[in-house]
Amino acid sequence: MNRTRKYLPSDKMSNLICDNYNLLQVLSRFELPLGFGDATVKEVCDNNGVDCPTFMAVVNFICEDNDRMDNDDIKDISINSLMSYLKQAHVFFLDFQLPTIRKKLIEALDNSDNNDVDFLILKFFDAYVSEVRKHMEYENKMVFTYVDNLIAGQATDDFCISSFARKHSKIEDTLTELKNIIIKYYPSTKSNDLLNGVLFDVFCCEKDLISHNRVENFMFVPVVLNIEKEAK
Repeated sequence: MNRTRKYLPSDKMSNLICDNYNLLQVLSRFELPLGFGDATVKEVCDNNGVDCPTFMAVVNFICEDNDRMDNDDIKDISINSLMSYLKQAHVFFLDFQLPTIRKKLIEALDNSDNNDVDFLILKFFDAYVSEVRKHMEYENKMVFTYVDNLIAGQATDDFCISSFARKHSKIEDTLTELKNIIIKYYPSTKSNDLLNGVLFDVFCCEKDLISHNRVENFMFVPVVLNIEKEAK
């Protein structure tokens, strides 16, 4: 498939995934199952009750390197569909990816002669997970609830999406520190395969978190800003 153009609803969904396997995460967060044969993107979305313009906007934005979106792309996005996608991403990070990394990390560090360092690495990781959980639970409880109320015509003066955007932190930074600590300072005494496997997962998680934050900052926030303007 030609990557110099945007993906289209008429493209086969299987071609998108084979062209960029990272889009498997997008499928999962829109709750789109595999086994779609030769169906087009629009057909798969329609068959599963997913808003196709929102799916296409997320897919094309993730595959592009810039942090800008056309107004035409933003106006076609369903805020409910986008929030559902973001909520599913939070579930993935908190309930699957980060616990899986921790389990693999314990296995990689087990029986080493670096007990003090092992403890510090796990403590560092657990503190990071706590930070991510606090960050995402705030979005779930406060930001998404605010948008739900805004859509329902229950605007409030004590919160706006711009204040959220100004305070929106880069939660992947601490994970980068953990990655560097292991690479630079951990003298592995076991097979490197286990620890290298954990590092690979950390790299993937870091990349995924960066992509997730980009969607929140450059898709979610502009869409909500438009809703706020209409409400006022």
